[in-house]
Amino acid sequence: MHNQTGKKEKRLLKRLLIGVLAIILAVGGYFLIQRLEGKPPVILLDKPLQYMGAKTTVSGTVTDGESGVSRVRVLVYKPGRSEKVVLDESLPAKGFLRSGTETEMAFSITLEPKELGLADGEAVLVVTATDYSLRRWGAGNLACQEFPVTVDTRAPSVSVLSRLHYFTQGGAGLVIYRINEKVQKSGVLVGERFYPGYAGHFSDPDVCMAFLAIAHDQDPDTPVGVTATDLAGNQGGAGFFYRIRKKRFPEDRIAVTDAFIRRVLPQFPEIEAEPGMALVDKFLRVNKNLRRADTEAARQAGGEPLPKLLWKGGFLRLPASAEKAGFADHRNYVYKGKVVDRQFHLGIDLASTANSPVPAANSGRVAYTGDLGIYGQTVIVDHGFGLYTMYSHLSRIDCQAGDNLKKGQKLGLTGSTGLAAGDHLHFAVLVHDTFVNPLEWWDASWIRNNITSKIAEVEESLSR
Repeated sequence: MHNQTGKKEKRLLKRLLIGVLAIILAVGGYFLIQRLEGKPPVILLDKPLQYMGAKTTVSGTVTDGESGVSRVRVLVYKPGRSEKVVLDESLPAKGFLRSGTETEMAFSITLEPKELGLADGEAVLVVTATDYSLRRWGAGNLACQEFPVTVDTRAPSVSVLSRLHYFTQGGAGLVIYRINEKVQKSGVLVGERFYPGYAGHFSDPDVCMAFLAIAHDQDPDTPVGVTATDLAGNQGGAGFFYRIRKKRFPEDRIAVTDAFIRRVLPQFPEIEAEPGMALVDKFLRVNKNLRRADTEAARQAGGEPLPKLLWKGGFLRLPASAEKAGFADHRNYVYKGKVVDRQFHLGIDLASTANSPVPAANSGRVAYTGDLGIYGQTVIVDHGFGLYTMYSHLSRIDCQAGDNLKKGQKLGLTGSTGLAAGDHLHFAVLVHDTFVNPLEWWDASWIRNNITSKIAEVEESLSR
């Protein structure tokens, strides 16, 4: 009896040992298989790399969700030359089986070819990464990506072709220039404001033109020059002779009454007014906060400008109209004998008979139609190369975005929508996102002297 009991215990113990061993082998096998996974890390650059300029930043990520990232190396070489290692970083591991602690590594490297001894021409950037898999006898899975690049450390050369650059505060102008290579962008810098240039108008594809603006509050001593950035990110530029004439803009007093405020407030339900808020405070929320937001919306409403000139000759003004307010007038808003607000008027107000037909000032494509807050029902016309005209406070709009308008074609009727005291047209001109004085664009002599004669001179010189 005792022997039989002993045999049963031995069999049970044997089975238990076999079970434990099976579990150990299963768990060990599972972890071993996991640690022997064969999926290599994934290498991604944040943006495509085609060129390496005098100073180029390359960034990206390496990910490995299985074993974790072990090592990342970045090197660059020219075919037939020795390689230059620009990054070599190892990440830590943990545990008995040394699995990686990081599943992702971001990298960012600033490359300066001259310091690396790389001459201009073709080169290759190589990114390699390994993980903590036990594959390759513990060396891990290997990922490798090569990125052919063109090393270009020379800045683009710019030469200004137009002459006699005389600007006025609040006014516009044109600069024509040539660039010696293909660039990603070029234009004119007025202080920190950038006005892009466009190629394609002239027979020489390297010749560009840029409309620019001198804001009404721009310092006359602001530096102005052409800038260009090539495909490798190198920046070049050129200066030119110019003069900015200072201009004084008049001040105006606008009487604000309770009756006026009550009449216009229903058009602006979006203002948040606390219970019991005074009428004048509601008005100030419109005249300050909404004006700021709506003016910025107007600057952006034209969208990406058409890369060609659509207009010709002087711009039209509202027929048989009287000027009621000028460009950049410094308006003082007076309520019950006290100045409660100050704002600049960024257009010209023209009044005729109520609901007068409004003509397109020149040929162009309608870029925007709709309600623009304090400006009311508005049409914006794109005349090409960043030049826009804006027609506001309309009672009716007779066109839609995308329509091609001829000079003088009716686009709507005058009105008093928005923040308007009476029926009139608020007419504005923008060069890209800067409001400029419409008086210049109504003046055929100014256009001839400052715009079309420059274009004609360059066209003539290119034809020789």
